[in-house]
Amino acid sequence: MSTTIKIRGEKSFALVWSLKRPWSFSIYFALDSIYVYEGGEEWQGLEENVAHVPFTGERYSEAEMIKRSQTFYELLNKRRSVRFLSDEPVPREVIDNVIRTAGTSPSGAHTEPWTFVVVQDPYLKHKIREIVEEEEEINYKKRMGDRWVNDLKRLRTNWIKEYLDTAPYLILIFKQVYGRLPNGKKKTHYYNEISVSIACGILLAALQNAGLCTVTSTPLNCGPQLRVLLQRPANEKLLLLLPVGYPKEDATVPALRRKPLEDIMVVI
Repeated sequence: MSTTIKIRGEKSFALVWSLKRPWSFSIYFALDSIYVYEGGEEWQGLEENVAHVPFTGERYSEAEMIKRSQTFYELLNKRRSVRFLSDEPVPREVIDNVIRTAGTSPSGAHTEPWTFVVVQDPYLKHKIREIVEEEEEINYKKRMGDRWVNDLKRLRTNWIKEYLDTAPYLILIFKQVYGRLPNGKKKTHYYNEISVSIACGILLAALQNAGLCTVTSTPLNCGPQLRVLLQRPANEKLLLLLPVGYPKEDATVPALRRKPLEDIMVVI
């Protein structure tokens, strides 16, 4: 048995309990990620049947598996967040390919709730920089708080985002909190934020594989302005902004260490 409660303007949550175990219940929260309810609008589920076809995955010898997994780890272990990006041109076909790769990501009910907006126009890139820097200055001075700002000092980050002008491409990843069917009805996008976040991780790996650099940017309070600037529909919300390019010749990164395997993995 279950019941769903919606608090206007706040998170929805579902209470789920079992008749066999009435003393046990679970609470599932949803805020755009699982579903969106808007009174008065019609929603429609996915009705078409999907054919199933035979599948044969790639199979390697144990030695080849170990070699490939080690090589892939070594490639991604070189990935760093780079804030000093060159304006050297990057082949557009490379950008197309890495976004195709991100689009192979799994998603809730195969709704594929992502939109990748690629910005190469210098004017738009500068407008994006103006919006981001204006909000980020407020974030650093008022919204983030002393603890957050102090934690970032060692990384030497601030609200100045020169890379938004210099990077040949900006990729803005939007999550679609719901979809639209041809008949105009809304389509639920289950776990849209988790789905798009997985796609972003695959995109980061694809960029590293192509020899490109980026830095993950989640500028607070910029999403609505950037959505309007880029003429995105109301069902899309900005999740991540990635400047993409080659590092400058004098680029630097913090001398950070990653946690060892024994600190991040538990084998039971």
